[in-house]
Amino acid sequence: MGKKLQKKFIALCEEKCKKEGSRIAEGKEPRLPVWKKESTLNYEKELKILQMELLKLQNHVKEKGLKLLIIFEGRDAAGKGGTIKRIIEHLNPRGARVVALGKPSDVEKTQWYFQRYTTHLPSGGEITIFDRSWYNRAGVEPVMGFCTEQEHARFLHEVPFYEEMQVGSGTHLIKFYLSVSKEEQARRFHDRKVNPLKNFKISPIDIKAQELWDKYTIAKYSMLLASHTEHAPWTILNSDDKKTARINVIKHILSSFDYEGKSPDLDLKTEPEILYDGSKEIIRLEKLITEEKMA
Repeated sequence: MGKKLQKKFIALCEEKCKKEGSRIAEGKEPRLPVWKKESTLNYEKELKILQMELLKLQNHVKEKGLKLLIIFEGRDAAGKGGTIKRIIEHLNPRGARVVALGKPSDVEKTQWYFQRYTTHLPSGGEITIFDRSWYNRAGVEPVMGFCTEQEHARFLHEVPFYEEMQVGSGTHLIKFYLSVSKEEQARRFHDRKVNPLKNFKISPIDIKAQELWDKYTIAKYSMLLASHTEHAPWTILNSDDKKTARINVIKHILSSFDYEGKSPDLDLKTEPEILYDGSKEIIRLEKLITEEKMA
């Protein structure tokens, strides 16, 4: 910074301090400057605009009696919770809810596998978001040994029919898989360990996630291959950059509907390297797994 700019900056700061000093003298609370990166300000501005559009979409869902179901899947620390938070943050809680089921109870273990999820499906006029779903049986359960090979195979066979029935009954089903790199997952796990405010996010399963990375990759491939269908396709989201991922997810949701009051100037174009069709991921994983077997 040049001397002239330095002097100008100092003068502006001094003037600001004088104003705040007069505010304190008048018994008013001082206003302190908050410095943010330009990229953060741009993100917050765009997010706010998109969140207002989500409210319009919610009104449309309610008025038309639509059933909107959004599923979020992905490895541990992929950013599912944070993304869902930005979607649901300003929606009317009377017509939008998040479903995040824990481990099945002893009674639920005796039921048809899909039964405990079915009770949480949206009714007319509702938006329901699943933070993990029945796809536990395609990911963590077979990898960690929480289900048998037969149960896993049966799930992969049945899930397309289960989702086809939902779509056939009028449910708008959107499935997102958040794809995080191994390096970024490790960084986020470390952050959870050293940050007391994030310690609660660490579980024994998380600790094994890095060690079992390749097994999760194979499970992901099997899941996509079986359940990426015409009536219920997967949308893959590169979530290494959380903020970019959130913006792209909301844009994809909004672009899936025509609703009253939709801003004509709204830019809903997503980034192809961030958000893309599940078929592209199937091809990528197929190549990756084949190369590893040949190595």
